[in-house]
Amino acid sequence: MALAQKPSQLTAHPYTDADIGRTELMPTHRLDLRPDGPDVFYDAEPVSDWRELTWEKIGRPYRVERWSNEKKAWEKEHGQEMPVKTAWQHFNRNFQALFDASALEARKQTLGDMGVALKGLDLAEALDEAAEVARWSLWNKIHRIEDAVWDPRGKRALFQGLDVEKPNILFLGAADGYEAMQLMAMYPGGHAVLVDYDEYCVEGRFGAFPDSYPFLGYDPATGSHKVYYRDQMDIDYEVSDIRDLKYGKEFDIVVSIGLLEHFPDEYKPLALDMHRRFLKPGGYVIMTTPRVQATSKLFYTLFADIMNFAYRELMDVTHLGLYAHENGFEILRHGRIKAHNGVVARVR
Repeated sequence: MALAQKPSQLTAHPYTDADIGRTELMPTHRLDLRPDGPDVFYDAEPVSDWRELTWEKIGRPYRVERWSNEKKAWEKEHGQEMPVKTAWQHFNRNFQALFDASALEARKQTLGDMGVALKGLDLAEALDEAAEVARWSLWNKIHRIEDAVWDPRGKRALFQGLDVEKPNILFLGAADGYEAMQLMAMYPGGHAVLVDYDEYCVEGRFGAFPDSYPFLGYDPATGSHKVYYRDQMDIDYEVSDIRDLKYGKEFDIVVSIGLLEHFPDEYKPLALDMHRRFLKPGGYVIMTTPRVQATSKLFYTLFADIMNFAYRELMDVTHLGLYAHENGFEILRHGRIKAHNGVVARVR
């Protein structure tokens, strides 16, 4: 089922090219139109020859195995392991609730609830509220202050230098579609197909993305920076399992953000083949996975009830690159942004 975006004639475009260089904290997120500063795609510990890298040298990715209580309750009720699609549906609704909320207001409300619990000597409730305060504080820091989830400057640095004009883009496991919109601002005039098998993502995630959010890209006529909005982009959303897609080799860019880490090793070749199957000769594959770092481990511990419904790994960029190399890709760039590893590759 393909659903085309329906731009609203009333959509506000509050920022213009005159605002380039500006960053601003909003109640739910940060907007960032700063084009300058250091390249925030770090070519850390570059690998010169992927053929020399082995799993014995780098070890395997870290597995996140602290499961959501919601998942455990579902499995107890149904007497079976939660199916992957059901897990993804639970995750999407819970994760989107974080994006929709004002973290500071939620934290303020939770602090009040904790005070009430303490006055009533309900220590168990007070401890639960204290944990919720910690979650809202961390979410405010990671998403709103540091902008590590959307990470526009990091993503722009990762996406720089592609030899494409008006590209046809396929986004696998698209959720809110953020990275496709950033690519379309940088390489305007093309078309993007977002694919996710959770129908909720069409309206609940992509549809809920702020219409007024500005993407910094380029004016192809002048090469200068230019501000774009979602309703100026040609985007379709298809609800489908990626294994059921019927496209040919017709895309200039195939992108996935935080997808590969959900596949155990025996299924990773299939996942990587989905990136290759629809790519034009000479086209680009862009993949990211969450970094194995202390902040990520803390996040998936504090947010276990919201996030941890299905198989998930945290990787180093060498893990991501070696999986790609072993499955027939030439690594053109590899490195790290704030919360993710990133690889730009072509089919060998």
